[in-house]
Amino acid sequence: MSTKNLFKLIVIAATLMATVNFACAQQTTRPPDPAAAPQTPAFKAPENIDFRTAKIMSEGVRLNAEVLSLKSLAGKQLPTIVMAHGWGGTAANFRWDALQLANAGYLVITFDYRGWGQSDGRIILTARPEKPENKDGRRFTAQVEELREYVDPIEQTTDWFNVVSWAMGEPMVDKQRIGIRGSSYSGGHVFYVAARDSRIKALVSQVGAFDSRWVVATEADRKLTFDEATKRARGELGYPEPRVKAVGNLIGAPIRDKLLHYVPVDEAAKLKDCAALFIVAEKEELFDNKDHAKLAYDRMAGTNKKYVSLPNITHYGVYRELREQAIKLAIDWFDQNLKK
Repeated sequence: MSTKNLFKLIVIAATLMATVNFACAQQTTRPPDPAAAPQTPAFKAPENIDFRTAKIMSEGVRLNAEVLSLKSLAGKQLPTIVMAHGWGGTAANFRWDALQLANAGYLVITFDYRGWGQSDGRIILTARPEKPENKDGRRFTAQVEELREYVDPIEQTTDWFNVVSWAMGEPMVDKQRIGIRGSSYSGGHVFYVAARDSRIKALVSQVGAFDSRWVVATEADRKLTFDEATKRARGELGYPEPRVKAVGNLIGAPIRDKLLHYVPVDEAAKLKDCAALFIVAEKEELFDNKDHAKLAYDRMAGTNKKYVSLPNITHYGVYRELREQAIKLAIDWFDQNLKK
């Protein structure tokens, strides 16, 4: 059976196992798994950290962001790291990582994708609007629906571009030293974004997925993907309900036809001037590394790149038993490429 055909069978068992492991991990001192259901406890930053939230506009939708840096570096321009979660996570799940990077001297920006966490969702009309309230007809009262907690990589990568653009207007951001870090599904996002945005000088992709064409791995998958696209285009099918588990135990149903067109590994030839670190799990069970991070690494046009396989862990091990090692690798890479 091919890797792509095997993916869907593996992901169900793997994500169920990850859920069990996550519950066990919560009984230890290890930081939480970003792929788990979002948690919303009140957050108080350590005394040495300046912490604030911000609102960022992405195609008219307000995104929620968290900005962290050392108080001792207040007023200085700093190398900056932008981060976002993978499939079904939130910015809050990356706070532990953000604190490590802030303590290492970086300005850190984490954000929620549109419709996730504390970000607003996209609004659509559900009925014809009433009489306009002004002469140009652009203001009116209408019934609307907020779209939330589904997975669309095209929208999510657009959010990445807009967050980077927002960062360029921050006084403490050193515009010549921008890095991005993603994990799991966002591990592919950062590669896609860096290949298309010359402002990015360094990236870290952690257990990244680089090819979403598994949505047409079988004839049944192909039919489902195109049937959904046709029905949605004809107004016969809406967006998924929030937090649907349509792929194994992952939170958030995919917009399958968008995934079909999302292949970060095909962007590799464009990535020439960005330093790229690929961190993979030796025993990755959700996909074959050779078709994802390793293939992206091999195809990448630039020569400033590094590929690290963390031993004896599966996909979610990078958030648990080897999380400290993974963040150290990221900090070392950013130090080498953003602090010269």
